[in-house]
Amino acid sequence: MVVRRLKSKVMEPYFNFTENFMKKTKAKKTISSKLKYIQMDHPVLQHKLALLRDKNISSMAFRQIVEEMSQLIAYEATRELKTTKTSVVTPLEKTTCSKIAEPLLIVAILRAGLGMLNGMMKILPFATVGHIGIYRDRFINATVEYYLRLPKDVKNQKILLLDPMLASGDTACAAIERLKEYGVGKIQLITLLAAPQGVAKINEHFPDVEIYTVSLERELNKKGYILPGMGDAGDRLYDTIQHS
Repeated sequence: MVVRRLKSKVMEPYFNFTENFMKKTKAKKTISSKLKYIQMDHPVLQHKLALLRDKNISSMAFRQIVEEMSQLIAYEATRELKTTKTSVVTPLEKTTCSKIAEPLLIVAILRAGLGMLNGMMKILPFATVGHIGIYRDRFINATVEYYLRLPKDVKNQKILLLDPMLASGDTACAAIERLKEYGVGKIQLITLLAAPQGVAKINEHFPDVEIYTVSLERELNKKGYILPGMGDAGDRLYDTIQHS
């Protein structure tokens, strides 16, 4: 299993830190010895995740915490964005600064992905936005796409694909496959929780997709829920219940 843990560290280049940390990191025991994902284990993210897991917090608090975590994740997930030098005149003198030099597309998987979108956009207001609605139909045992809206030109654009929970991986795989039909560039799947089964499926079918998560969970139960998890993210975000 390959795990990259991201932590902010002052006065140390990112590439050096990652290389050094990888040498020190021991592999975790999961269902696979070849899982590849990037775990964001910043103490603040872990603290907020603990709050999310609590079944007693309100939907309003749940939404706020998801938005706050998304802002922190946006910082980590965009470390490698290309920049260009530009001249800026400060109140005192002219200087050279760096600005983002490549387009970025944020795609939210409906509906739970919407909970992460606002936080991302607060940090990345220059990004464009797309939405994709996909669900797994238990009656036909297949994923069903019911909505797709993307900007006009997305070819070769870097994608941040948002879904708070990566469970079986079926929905994420369907979304990734659909996006690739439009010739998009690098895709980064941004999650709060990920099950080993979902990570393994993405690794197998889309090895070029980077998975960012705050926690790799233990397993899925018989109903497909992540354990220990935090319940159904969509229902907790919008205070809804499932109707049969």
